[in-house]
Amino acid sequence: MEDDSQKMEKIYSLCKRRGFIYPGSEIYGGIQGFWDYGPLGVELKKNIKNQWWEEMVYKREDVVGLDAAIIMNPEVWKASGHLEAFTDPLVECRVCHQRIRADQEEAIKAHEAEHKEKIEWTEPKTFNLMTEVYLGVTEPKQKAYLRGEITQGVFVNFANVVSSNRVKIPFGIAQVGKAFRNEITPGNFTFRSREFEQMELEYFVKPDEKESEKVFEYWKEQRIAWYISLGIKKENLRFRKHEDDERAHYARKAEDIEYHSPFGWKEFEGIHHRGDWDLGRHKLTYNDPLTNEGYTPWVIETSGGVDRATLFLLLDAYTENGGKVILKLHPKLAPYKVAVFPLLANKEDLVGKAKEIYKNLKKKFAMVAWDDRGNIGKRYASQDEIGTPWCVTVDFQSLDDETVTVRDRDTGNQTRKNILELAGYLSSELEKN
Repeated sequence: MEDDSQKMEKIYSLCKRRGFIYPGSEIYGGIQGFWDYGPLGVELKKNIKNQWWEEMVYKREDVVGLDAAIIMNPEVWKASGHLEAFTDPLVECRVCHQRIRADQEEAIKAHEAEHKEKIEWTEPKTFNLMTEVYLGVTEPKQKAYLRGEITQGVFVNFANVVSSNRVKIPFGIAQVGKAFRNEITPGNFTFRSREFEQMELEYFVKPDEKESEKVFEYWKEQRIAWYISLGIKKENLRFRKHEDDERAHYARKAEDIEYHSPFGWKEFEGIHHRGDWDLGRHKLTYNDPLTNEGYTPWVIETSGGVDRATLFLLLDAYTENGGKVILKLHPKLAPYKVAVFPLLANKEDLVGKAKEIYKNLKKKFAMVAWDDRGNIGKRYASQDEIGTPWCVTVDFQSLDDETVTVRDRDTGNQTRKNILELAGYLSSELEKN
């Protein structure tokens, strides 16, 4: 098995070379903890979010969607406990005054190795992760915060959703959006960033221990099954229960879905039992329309990182075969669904026929690649590297019998298909996956 750091270097190189992910502000030296998604990366990320929304909202009758503002009244964060408890412990080097998270032992050792002299560390001190912003045109400006989690936007709109929609407990509110944390030591590519995207469900239930435990276990099963359905190997996933001393300030119970990455088992989605912490702090209640009973609901949350899921899906899909890279992404996630080639780029009849097929497929699948560079082998290799599931080649036989060659990315198998049946065949294959 190759060295884990080498695997990460290959993924980083692939992402930049093929337009998945770039360092933020790179021409000015970059900025730590911020990343830009290129033409292929933005499609991959969008496909992940679309699949999540379809699974969590469109396929269900008990979940509605929301898109809350990134900046909210600062009183929200005071009530939620984030200004008081959303902290990391930091130690400071007494020589150069650099600060590092107290629980990052490897980072501390690496920093000590940079100094010739023996160094001392301060006692751990708490550091709030909320990112401050200032609003208004007059001084002093109003101090506010970029949200540290997208969750609170759901809770402050709980009463609005209940009064404006026909929802009854149990029900959920889903949201996808950006969040910001002033991370002390961002790293491992996009795994720990200062700007990131979350996809979350807040599911409201009656304040009942037995019922809430049942819902908690249900969502655990649903969420890990979803990642497996998108191609992540089952053996690379596990649950890890939070100990009492590591749970977030709002959590009665918490378990993480972790991925076996090159830098260890790492969390990328949490299932949390938040109890009545949030609605209680915001002084929000629910009145049952059938029994007229009033109570503060409990919340079971699923909170996944889009960027972390993207990274782990790329890692899991990355395969090498005979020195060539094959990115075995699930077809529904792949940036391009199909690529179309003329066998020879200098034969007008082949190019014309291929262009016609390309335009027709683009109406159906939107993201269709066109490639007439180099020989056919290099084109296949190029599409394999970016994860395109199928390649369609127009050759001289196509001009005679209206059939084309369809090549499968994962098996390399090729089959002849009638041009009129091509879109239907590819749609069928996409649904099979």
